[in-house]
Amino acid sequence: MKQVKSTNATKKPAPTVYELLPEIKPGQSIELLKELHILTREGKLNQDSRRKLKQVYHLVQFIEPLVKDVQQDHPNVTLVDHGAGKSYLGFILYDLLFKGKGDDAHIYGIETREELVQKSTELAQRLEFPGMSFLNLSVADSTVSRQLPPTIDVVTALHACNTATDDAIDFALKKHAKHIVLVPCCQAEIASVLRKNKGKDLGRSVLTEIWRHPIHTREFGSQITNVLRCLQLEAHGYQVTVTELVGWEHSMKNELIVATYKNLPRKRPAERLQQVLAELGLEEMAPRFYTESAALTD
Repeated sequence: MKQVKSTNATKKPAPTVYELLPEIKPGQSIELLKELHILTREGKLNQDSRRKLKQVYHLVQFIEPLVKDVQQDHPNVTLVDHGAGKSYLGFILYDLLFKGKGDDAHIYGIETREELVQKSTELAQRLEFPGMSFLNLSVADSTVSRQLPPTIDVVTALHACNTATDDAIDFALKKHAKHIVLVPCCQAEIASVLRKNKGKDLGRSVLTEIWRHPIHTREFGSQITNVLRCLQLEAHGYQVTVTELVGWEHSMKNELIVATYKNLPRKRPAERLQQVLAELGLEEMAPRFYTESAALTD
């Protein structure tokens, strides 16, 4: 009779989702990624989801060192995300950086669409993310809302439309934020002032040729808005860096502004801000791009 050879070979365990999908970070909540529709119900990534995850991770790599910087001082970091939308960024930041880092560590999502606030609130409860809150407020209203603490460590505003980015800067300044992360969106206010004053300014300086044509008015207005934002932050003692969001090729709005409070000298950027406003006939915009009263005399 033929003998059957026995084998002691053990069956290999099935690979985990982290092994199958190297894009997913170790320990990341698979349930969260499915709820955000980044992963399918079968735990797979399609091309659109892979691109979306890449974009969020790209932002996280800028924000993570800022959060860790604050955590060196105290574990209970507070972060406010303005124009949160479906809160992809807020949920992934909480999952990767906030979970278990302090009982009072908290992320606040500010969003004007009530249905998105409700959905995000329900998802945070379902995932047992106690340090997440979502408020149905405009950026401007959140500045004076008692639902938020008097100081905030990190403020983000990604593609907050029109003047909402400026409102987010105002919020950050009044909340004494240590770090500010902005991806500015469309802003037509400066362009409208340039357009309104174009007739009287055209003969004043050759520089007005920069915005003589309507398309240039719009583009230059957007560019100068971000220049003024950076000067305003510097005039409040922040160190500012401006870079491009790699991987956001499909979006024209891919400028990233990161500001960290360093208590730097304020006089020169405050003077430059006033000079730019005066040179371009934008003096009426001074209240929006305000500086500290002492900045011009320090």
